[in-house]
Amino acid sequence: MGDPATGTPLTPAALNDARTFGFGFASTAELDPLKDWPGQDRALEAMRLAAEIPHADFNLFVLGPPGSGRHSAARALMRETAKTRPVPRDWAYVANFDDPRRPVALSLPPGEAVALRDAARKVINDLASDIPAIFESEDYQTRRRAIEDIYEERHEKAMSALADTAREKGVAIVRTPMGFGVAARQGNEVMPPEDYEKLPKDERDAIDAAIAQVRAELETILKEVPKAMKAQRREVEELNISMARQGVDDAMAEVTARFSGQEKVAAYLAAMRRDLIDNAELFLIRADGPQAGAFPVATTRHYLKPQFQRYTVNVIVSHGDGAEGAPVVQEALPTLANLIGRIEYQSERGALVTNFSMIRSGALHRANGGVLILDAAHVLTEPLAWDALKRCLKSGEITIYSAGERFSLISTETLEPDPIPLKLRVVLVGDRLLYYVLVALDRDFAQLFKLEADFDDRMPRSEDSAMLFARLLGTVAREAGLRPVTADGVARLLTESLRLSDDVERFTLNLAALGDILREADHRAGQAGEDAIGPAAVEAAIDAADRRAGRLRELSHEAITRATLLIDTEGARVGQINALSVMQIGKTRFGRPTRVSARVRMGTGKVVDIEREAELGGPIHSKGVMILSGYLAGRYAPDLPMSLWASLVFEQSYGGVEGDSASAAELFALLSALAELPIDQSFAVTGSVNQFGDVQAIGGVNEKIEGFFDICAARGLSGRQGVLIPAANVKHLVLRARVLDAMAADSFRVIPMARIDEGIALLTGIEAGARGADGAFPPDSVNGRVEARLAGFAEARRRFTQRPGDREGQP
Repeated sequence: MGDPATGTPLTPAALNDARTFGFGFASTAELDPLKDWPGQDRALEAMRLAAEIPHADFNLFVLGPPGSGRHSAARALMRETAKTRPVPRDWAYVANFDDPRRPVALSLPPGEAVALRDAARKVINDLASDIPAIFESEDYQTRRRAIEDIYEERHEKAMSALADTAREKGVAIVRTPMGFGVAARQGNEVMPPEDYEKLPKDERDAIDAAIAQVRAELETILKEVPKAMKAQRREVEELNISMARQGVDDAMAEVTARFSGQEKVAAYLAAMRRDLIDNAELFLIRADGPQAGAFPVATTRHYLKPQFQRYTVNVIVSHGDGAEGAPVVQEALPTLANLIGRIEYQSERGALVTNFSMIRSGALHRANGGVLILDAAHVLTEPLAWDALKRCLKSGEITIYSAGERFSLISTETLEPDPIPLKLRVVLVGDRLLYYVLVALDRDFAQLFKLEADFDDRMPRSEDSAMLFARLLGTVAREAGLRPVTADGVARLLTESLRLSDDVERFTLNLAALGDILREADHRAGQAGEDAIGPAAVEAAIDAADRRAGRLRELSHEAITRATLLIDTEGARVGQINALSVMQIGKTRFGRPTRVSARVRMGTGKVVDIEREAELGGPIHSKGVMILSGYLAGRYAPDLPMSLWASLVFEQSYGGVEGDSASAAELFALLSALAELPIDQSFAVTGSVNQFGDVQAIGGVNEKIEGFFDICAARGLSGRQGVLIPAANVKHLVLRARVLDAMAADSFRVIPMARIDEGIALLTGIEAGARGADGAFPPDSVNGRVEARLAGFAEARRRFTQRPGDREGQP
């Protein structure tokens, strides 16, 4: 768009030219899909570097506005690169048989962790059948009975020999409830005590000596019994271990051979073998009563039974089942536990207990060896999550702990699992403000996140970029299962893209907003029975979205049309003008006029900003008012002291006022009050001003024009109504059709201005005036009137401040 002629109403034809796109296709069905994101070359370069560079700490922060495709671009590009990288190793936790509180982490080739787990389950299941069968076998029973018979025979032989000795000495060995005893013998019976007492003394002495000798030998034999029983048990245990070793070795032969080449896994299997042999009784129980011996009657057990949990393999992460490349994980809820994993507990008899099988993986485990994508705001708002992420990245390993442990809030016994080595790329996605805050306040951030991918808000308009956007819209429609978009439909969407960017020379890169319009347009095209999305469906979707969000706009405009808020759209008033502002509440954004008024009198050169005095004006608005003072002091009566007192206010404004887009309107109101010339109320004005009188660009120009137009249209267009805008804002005009139609019918005007003099001439109908050769403004011009008024103030102030005796005519 060329530079417009200032002071002249814009033609809708020139504005409509900005909406013209020359496409050589009928619909997007004819276009090739677009794989990349248009206009994001700089960001994509950073993302590819982060994905490809092997060095640590080259993590990535993707910054940009919401809706620009940051998340989808990060996912797609990281997945594309991850396919070319090797599949990372599996990780599993197993029991530490020496220290159960410190589970052992095992690293295995991809898919092997599940194989190890299944093999361990098979071992337990096999032993649940084999161990009982071994100890019920005839071979085991025969060998055990042989051991028992040997010791029993030894005992019986010793007792028999002692009995023979006792018989020869005339004494007998008897068993009593209290144990064994020795007594005198009379034939084959024990001699009664009364018969013993009747014996001569020398016979009694002989019998007593024999009893003492036999009793001593009996005590010796009985003392050997516990030793013999201990030796018997030891031999039985050795037999049991030998039999268990045979069963365990047979059950573990296959898994031991398969994992023999993996040192740490082989060491674990050896420890598991020893523990199984030492605890083979876990596979045996009695069905009736207490156990009798180390290995009583057998019953099988399943590997899920609690006593066999120590032999399970807790697979933390596995990349089997045909995994290709490195993983790309996106964690939507990055809590501490979801990031680094957690240790679960279960209640047992009123206490919390845990073991290594209750260790659960986190996103860092699943993404290890690949890429982890996180929303930066979510990580920062989750307690301890950001700190844990940084710790893991700095240490290069994942250590599992809980918030309760960190703050010493729990006293129950817990685990200390082996940390797992960490090597991955972290991609944080967030807005620009968050990125710059982290750079400024977090000392670790710049070291850990060396790359930034800055997504642009807008893309320069050109024939090539328009075609790229057309292909992008076609790709979005195809992937979402929508109808193709006609060339005219694409042109309407691109026009809306220009409007969303507030620049006719820039396409917005807010793909989410355009995607929403496209999906609603597809719905409306379907309702109309159309095979493609045309401009009518797109227009209907845009209008419907405006209507749904228009309640507050309608209430605001209704307050004006019902004269609750006083806005004149015809007639002329001194010191009064319609300024334009943009209201934004949530996603609703609309323009509305506000009356600005000015009053002047003689004073000390002060321009009073009533908004600032009432603490309703923001700093930028206050700056704009101060610029007005600078303009007045430098423009008029430079040789005289500024002797003005002026007040400026936004009438019926009860909230805060911020921004300088009304500074031009405020200056026009001041000049009108000083020159005592009325301003045509058919106009509204927007624009900021500098101290030299140049009118500067502002934001929201489309909404501001449409807001004033809607008020005028509701009251009836007179043909005089219009809006003065900065000439620099013409390139931002993408007005709705209703405004363009009124401009084409000469019932509404949009007039650009570059300087204050142009604007005041249009508003008052009187030339602003330029200084002549004598240095003075023409007396009937606006500037001449203003300067004369200010000079009058200065003279009145001089007379007022003179002492009575110094006044003219006084002695």
